[in-house]
Amino acid sequence: MELHILEHSLKVASIEKEGIQTCTHGLIKLAFLASKTRCKFFSLTETPEDYTIIVDEEGFKELPQSENISVADATWLALNVVSGGGNASNSQPIGVTKIAKSVIAPLADHNISVFMLSTYQTDFILVRERDLPMVMHTLSSEFTLLRVVNGETVAAHNLGVSNGFVKPKLAPRPVIHPLSSPSNMFCVTSLDPDTLSSVATLLMDVMFYSGGTKEAGPSGEDSTHIRFFSFSLIEGYISLVMDEQTAQRFPNNVLFTSASGELWKMVRIGGQPLGFGS
Repeated sequence: MELHILEHSLKVASIEKEGIQTCTHGLIKLAFLASKTRCKFFSLTETPEDYTIIVDEEGFKELPQSENISVADATWLALNVVSGGGNASNSQPIGVTKIAKSVIAPLADHNISVFMLSTYQTDFILVRERDLPMVMHTLSSEFTLLRVVNGETVAAHNLGVSNGFVKPKLAPRPVIHPLSSPSNMFCVTSLDPDTLSSVATLLMDVMFYSGGTKEAGPSGEDSTHIRFFSFSLIEGYISLVMDEQTAQRFPNNVLFTSASGELWKMVRIGGQPLGFGS
């Protein structure tokens, strides 16, 4: 398998719910007018607590300075695990299960924090730029390490890391954060960028103005139904994660959905934001 270190330098930020109106101009530009920016990596996710943004340095310039925005104190790099090698068109994404076992678990053994971003097209593992030497040392025995430079994939150097690291002793990992599962079902989908303008008004409503509405279950208001919506525009590919009620608001044949209408359950980790500590 190959581990591609993408060339995007990323910022991770949180926007308070009550302060989203101060950022909508920049966010709309990043989501719907990407050709007017130099941003290549943008993701916006709404949860019950806040909005989380993952964006490259060019895209970050589009956001205002605001007391409602909290930025993680690190620059992050995106890793992408693929199989098939060689020509990028022959490479295939690896499932989350294999990523957890072959990437996230070894990094956790070395106390390296990661941030996972799953999209319709692939899965990204974000690591702090300062941790990259240790990341490469930890994973070099299992992966062919490659870097993307100016759009070209080249062999990654080992950054001078070869000695001095002790392989950690593996130990059972107890579950230390509570788990919960909302009642609503979710779909992971996409749409053709050429059709984005046709649903732009609807998407803006979902992204910024629908937080106060909640679909009630058959027996009335369901307290376990949560608000969650994610929009990503990464290297020209759009990814959407939304619950089935929101998906039903979109016109037929706009979203890329499977013929089986496959839906997903969500498992939430932790009863509060986990932060970015080691």
